[in-house]
Amino acid sequence: MLIKEFRVTLPLTVEEYQVAQLFSVAEASKDNTGGGEGIEVLKNEPFTDFPLLGGKYNSGQYTYKIYHLASKVPSFIRLLAPKGSLEIHEEAWNAYPYCKTVITNPGYMKENFVICIESMHIPDKGDQENVHELSAEKLKQREVVYIDIANDPVTNNDYKEDEDPKKFKSEKTGRGPLVTQNWRDDVKPVMTCYKLVTVEFKWFGLQNRIETFIQKSERRLFTNFHRQVFCWMDRWHGMTMDDIRRLEDKTKEELEALRKKGEVRGMKAEAE
Repeated sequence: MLIKEFRVTLPLTVEEYQVAQLFSVAEASKDNTGGGEGIEVLKNEPFTDFPLLGGKYNSGQYTYKIYHLASKVPSFIRLLAPKGSLEIHEEAWNAYPYCKTVITNPGYMKENFVICIESMHIPDKGDQENVHELSAEKLKQREVVYIDIANDPVTNNDYKEDEDPKKFKSEKTGRGPLVTQNWRDDVKPVMTCYKLVTVEFKWFGLQNRIETFIQKSERRLFTNFHRQVFCWMDRWHGMTMDDIRRLEDKTKEELEALRKKGEVRGMKAEAE
């Protein structure tokens, strides 16, 4: 088991991020769907009476998705895994500002593969020690990783000039560009996503390698995604949650059509 807590600070309010995240998830889903691969949305509905974070939160929005993703996993897994096994199931309980996502592979790995991502969104600079209320034992296992959307390097394949926080300035809000090393100390508003990622991959001889690969991939995903969240600000700013639900319904239909045609799209696994 490998536990990392990624802390992503953004020049947004916690309320803005709720809309920004959901908008960006919908848009990024389309960018990663095509040619038989991509995201299939099975459920997107309200939930109640599901206790989260020790019962502090118990209602919100539930989603159930299947990711068809042969090209998104490393080549050595594709060689080992039988055809049809590269489907990842994602259940998410969004009780904002707290969210929990559980990722599994029930068709092949069953209980031997679980990724749990617990996210807490707080109006601070990422300096709280234990927002996820971990036990002393889990705190010893946890590694804290700070993600700087402006200054952390991204791969050449991932880089897009119009998604570079060092170059983006919002016309609607006047925020950006994030040009200094310590921009987090200068911006208002400011908030942090505390994303606790617990990875368990039980496969003799591969466990450490795969768990390390998954955590590296999560960091890459969080970095790229939050660069988009910030640089797409003028697209989502001013939207309401009703607007978002309509967008999600429309996106579900578009994903179904995209997945059945065209070419494989989006972020692929990095070479070994």
